[in-house]
Amino acid sequence: MRLSDLADGVVRSVETVADTVIQPFSDPVIRLGVTGLSRAGKTVFITSLVANLMDRGRMPQFLPAANGAIRTAYLQPQPDDTIPRFPFEDHLSKLTSPTPVWPEGTRNVSELRLSLRVQPTGMIAGLTGPRTVHIDIVDYPGEWLLDLGLLDKSYRQWSDETLARMQGRDLAADALAAVNSADGSAVLDEPSAGQLAGVFTDYLNAARDAGYSDLSPGRFLLPGDLKGSPVLTFAPLPEGDKPRGSLAREFERRYEAYKRQVVKPFFQNHFAKIDRQIVLIDVLGAIHHGPKAVEDLRTAMADILAAFRPGRNAWLTRLLGGRRVDKILFAATKADHLHHHQHPKLTNITRALVRDAIDRADFAGAQTDAMSIAALRTTTEDTVAHDGASLDVVRGALIDGRQAAFYPGALPDDPSVLLSPARDGVEKWLDQDYSVMNFAPAPLTRRAGDGPPHIRIDRAAQFLLGDRL
Repeated sequence: MRLSDLADGVVRSVETVADTVIQPFSDPVIRLGVTGLSRAGKTVFITSLVANLMDRGRMPQFLPAANGAIRTAYLQPQPDDTIPRFPFEDHLSKLTSPTPVWPEGTRNVSELRLSLRVQPTGMIAGLTGPRTVHIDIVDYPGEWLLDLGLLDKSYRQWSDETLARMQGRDLAADALAAVNSADGSAVLDEPSAGQLAGVFTDYLNAARDAGYSDLSPGRFLLPGDLKGSPVLTFAPLPEGDKPRGSLAREFERRYEAYKRQVVKPFFQNHFAKIDRQIVLIDVLGAIHHGPKAVEDLRTAMADILAAFRPGRNAWLTRLLGGRRVDKILFAATKADHLHHHQHPKLTNITRALVRDAIDRADFAGAQTDAMSIAALRTTTEDTVAHDGASLDVVRGALIDGRQAAFYPGALPDDPSVLLSPARDGVEKWLDQDYSVMNFAPAPLTRRAGDGPPHIRIDRAAQFLLGDRL
């Protein structure tokens, strides 16, 4: 263990002890982390969740709302002055305007504090008055979460694993040709290094567009103000000599700097302080892109869970070793793209897809669940005749304004029908084609006290927050 790592651990322990001492005398705080890989719907989920916690008419399965324990909900400034505020009002305005549009996706860390005034229920209801519970929602790109797995990998390990994944992907041909032809033992040349990193970044973007999930280093996709910096100017290289001053030696140094200066501060400053976590997963999108995308998603989810340090957040555990995520929800998004008859199948596929992650979390003492949700319902259900049979479809407006009835294909009752060929590396599904549709948000008509229409946001809130309210 390096001295810097030991010092970091001491600092975190001191912060944890301080939190433990102060917390009994302050309002309780639940830090909810929201993440998911690209296009999983993080921004819309947070917007809908907050709107439905403020106007709770569509939250019957969220018990503190259903039994009237929540007296009021209001937004407050987030406690960390250095983190951008999640622009809730702007996003809600876009989703609820007469001509609604999807808001822009997550590109950086942001935070929002929602405070709930709660009247205790049960035996102590008459003994105490209302209390305030703060929910600090932390939004961050899922691509950054994948980087946490790099902390335990050397440059050699990361290069070997990344190049092995690239071998089976046609879209990686240009990047593979570039790295295989590079002479890692040659003296570092910055223009050549930048060109190599650029080709590798182009591959990561193409892989994301093709539905793949394991795309580290994640900051290559969302560089922000680090764009063009040496810490984002490296690429995997085949094993070989790396004398002092060589391209390979410098790439290794920059990889270690990336972990030390980019990944580790994110873990310490944001991720390690989370109590509850929801991981949003575009399962339907992965199925549409084929078996390789499904297998890539499965392995990515297993790697992600290793970063959560799951376990019960007991007083002694926090005093001795820091906070741990004690509840994790894996949510398949875009359930409104399916008729409700297929929702149980989607949930079963999701649960099987993250089985390795769930088993690891359950063993560590965390509580996990999987469900199918739609943060904003964009469709209605219908049944149509087709080739002498009845099809359960959904209807909605496409991005170009056309109305469409959509049938994505019949999901299997047994998840292994999809996961087994995905593990075996087959190129395409044998018996079924699965489609996705880009629906636009529908104009909303809401009664007073109603949040945006959704599917199971109330159940997600009950799992993540209900026991603390």
